[in-house]
Amino acid sequence: MSSPDPFAGTSLRHVLATLGEPLVRVLVAPRGLGVPVQDVVILDPEDPPETHPGDLVLVIGARGRSAAAAIRAAGRRGAAAVAVKGDGGIDVAADAGVALLTVGAEARWEQVEALARGVVDAARAGGEAETGEVLGDLFALAQTVAALTGGLVSIEDTASRVLAYSRAGDEVDELRRLSILGREGPERYLVMLREWGVYQRLRAGEGIVRVDERPELGIRRRIAAGIHAGSQPLGTIWVQEGAQPLTEQAEIALLGASRTLAPHLIRARTQPDPQLRLREELLAGLLDGRVDAESVADDIGADPTRPAQVLAFALAPQQPSAPSNRLLRRAELVHLIAVHTAAYRRTALVSVLGGRVYALLPDLSENPDASVLALAKEIVAAARHHLDVPVRAAIGGVVPRLSEAVASRGDADRVLIAMTRGHWADDVASLADVRADVLLSEVLAYLADKPRIRDPRLTELLTHDAKHGGILVPAVLAYLDAFGDVRTAARELNIHPNTVRYRVRRATEVSGIDLTDPAQRLLTELQLRLPR
Repeated sequence: MSSPDPFAGTSLRHVLATLGEPLVRVLVAPRGLGVPVQDVVILDPEDPPETHPGDLVLVIGARGRSAAAAIRAAGRRGAAAVAVKGDGGIDVAADAGVALLTVGAEARWEQVEALARGVVDAARAGGEAETGEVLGDLFALAQTVAALTGGLVSIEDTASRVLAYSRAGDEVDELRRLSILGREGPERYLVMLREWGVYQRLRAGEGIVRVDERPELGIRRRIAAGIHAGSQPLGTIWVQEGAQPLTEQAEIALLGASRTLAPHLIRARTQPDPQLRLREELLAGLLDGRVDAESVADDIGADPTRPAQVLAFALAPQQPSAPSNRLLRRAELVHLIAVHTAAYRRTALVSVLGGRVYALLPDLSENPDASVLALAKEIVAAARHHLDVPVRAAIGGVVPRLSEAVASRGDADRVLIAMTRGHWADDVASLADVRADVLLSEVLAYLADKPRIRDPRLTELLTHDAKHGGILVPAVLAYLDAFGDVRTAARELNIHPNTVRYRVRRATEVSGIDLTDPAQRLLTELQLRLPR
């Protein structure tokens, strides 16, 4: 029998340390707690054993010694551990050389399976720290907050379902015990918390909510903070006071934890299933040039020889907001775009790259019509109406085949940049709409990358103006924009026309540029518009 790969999962010690009592406890571990756990499987004793080396086997429908056959079979197949309800079967597990865990009588098997699988999956994705905690894991965050606050921590979503909790300590109260065993707050306690206005205050915004001790109800003192993305509640983090008082910095640590947790809960809420993730990666690879068009077409059932087009979407600049709020809004936008584009083309793909959302529309007709423009406008309107999110949409050019989709993406990117820098009033634009701005941006980008071809006299003018109040260059640009009409330039700058004449004349004296020469005038216009 081949030994399990120790890097493919996590250790039994870590699973036990993360889940811990009152959910599970170890009865016997003949090979120690360092055995690797690679997967979590549910086994009914009446089913044929299909366990593999490194499995954590959850035996349902059998208690204690009635699970003996399943325990022996799991041991023969190299399972890491077997979990049952009840305390029987210790000698059987010892003889079979497999760890035996007992699960709390009130715990639901689907809860144990979900939490254990979360630990294994997080370890597989992020690796374990030296302490045995999964990097980036909600359980590890809960344990960190517990250390900082001196209390017992649990993290819940908006439906009061327990997502993670810190390891057991002294003085676990009835509310915490039942919440962990049931994986959600018990209804009779939730009713009381609602009546006390606790949830109303938690959802109102940032801040610490304090709940006094109620010994007659089995509730110890605790503090809590709502987890938000902007004004939208995502969940709650609770800290129950144990045998020792909470630390002096407990409330500060809890507030920081609530802000830190927001991106984690957003990812948990918006993480697509593996198949959707694969489709996102396919589009990202195609647009980045890492995946060939034939592979993408084969996977989505598209024709790589037919025209394609890329749309790019970006959240429009708003008032400053929390990064978590913007992350949540973008995730919601991805779903909205996916729904609309799938209705337009069954083979459409949507993915996020560099903060922008891209939609690929393959299998277009030889003579594309205006329906793509209508689609983009529909998405922007839906985002504003349903998500309250202002969005800009850029329509890339139609390319003759799927392999050239990267060119269409480039068009869309240029259009978005032009919409941001220019004066385009609409939320949707194509290359034809902003072509002048796009070409100007391309020329300026070329000049920015080629300092050797710039006119040193204009560089000297910029340096001089920066040292003397920065008034000459704006006057020259306004003068050029007005085609030499000093009165129009003066109105733009809100100064007297004679002042414009003086500043333009002074600029030509400093630089030696002749603005009556068309070539020098064009060069001056371009070079003075380079980002400084």
